[in-house]
Amino acid sequence: MALMYIHCFAFRWKPGVTDEQIERAATEIRAFQGQIPGLLETYVGRNDSPHGQGYTFGGVMKFADKAAFSAYGTHPMHQKLLAWLMPLISPVELDFPA
Repeated sequence: MALMYIHCFAFRWKPGVTDEQIERAATEIRAFQGQIPGLLETYVGRNDSPHGQGYTFGGVMKFADKAAFSAYGTHPMHQKLLAWLMPLISPVELDFPA
């Protein structure tokens, strides 16, 4: 039996990133829901924790299994997001079976 797979991420924004860019990232990530096969749940937003160590934005995604998560990495919607987002962030990720 395949286990569900959890993908967690957090971003430190680089200097000069605008609120509009941050909102665009949140909107595009939320839009993955229902468009990427095997993506079951998506949560994303600004970090309210006083212990965030500079990571001011993050999210959690739940996938049907590790194979669905692996396919997400190369999905065109994800690649389109990464193309403009990666120069703006210092990310950290945690991925694990649930």
